[in-house]
Amino acid sequence: MEVVILSGKEQAGALAADAIEALLRAKPDAVLGLATGSSPLPIYDELARRHRDRGLSFAAAQGFALDEYVGLAPGHPESYAEVVRREFSQRVDIDPARVHAPDGAAADIAAEGERYEAAIKAAGGVDLQILGLGTDGHLGFNEPGSSLASRTRLKTLTEQTRQDNARFFDSIDEVPHHVLTQGLGTIMDAKHLVLIATGANKAPAVHATVEGPVTAICPGSVLQLHPHVTFLVDEAAASELTLADYYRHTWANKPSWQGL
Repeated sequence: MEVVILSGKEQAGALAADAIEALLRAKPDAVLGLATGSSPLPIYDELARRHRDRGLSFAAAQGFALDEYVGLAPGHPESYAEVVRREFSQRVDIDPARVHAPDGAAADIAAEGERYEAAIKAAGGVDLQILGLGTDGHLGFNEPGSSLASRTRLKTLTEQTRQDNARFFDSIDEVPHHVLTQGLGTIMDAKHLVLIATGANKAPAVHATVEGPVTAICPGSVLQLHPHVTFLVDEAAASELTLADYYRHTWANKPSWQGL
């Protein structure tokens, strides 16, 4: 587990983009795990810039969205399939047919979770998964109390999560109550996890995730068990970390060849 404390979200986005670019240069057909929400946006902005200015290609890559609302009409601007298209895939040269999301309008939601799991497995698994962190420590939409071994399935959102996401809708009444989300076990299968968290409102969740006990009440804490997870946090989000000075020292003295 590596914790990198940075000056702001743009620097965090650039470092995450470094890891993705290095992966794509070494493995052009890499499988990327794509998160939504506000935290990953600096990553997508930087990847789009590198595609435009450096010729970074995603032509052979695949992408899998982390989650999707249940009940939104296809093409709804806040569906996560649409957000991924708008913020990432239409800005680079990835084949839209190779960017996948759970179908929140499926007639059989349970079967759709199983189908999505099989699709990830058939692609060879996720090489690098982008993650955000909820104010209550949720990952994807694995709310507090989620099984640490869970797979892609239906989840009911907490009212706190619905309130947090209401800023993307005209009112909280429009925020769905249900989602399809990759489970914590699914997320943990990815080879490299890169989590971005910024802002003082994320500080308690960052502390519980990085330094608290591994417990279902804080789903993010399961990441302590992953062999290759990178936390990219700003000073505000790091403000409650007990070992913040050690994390800074470790980053400042990291061998240049090691990478993220």
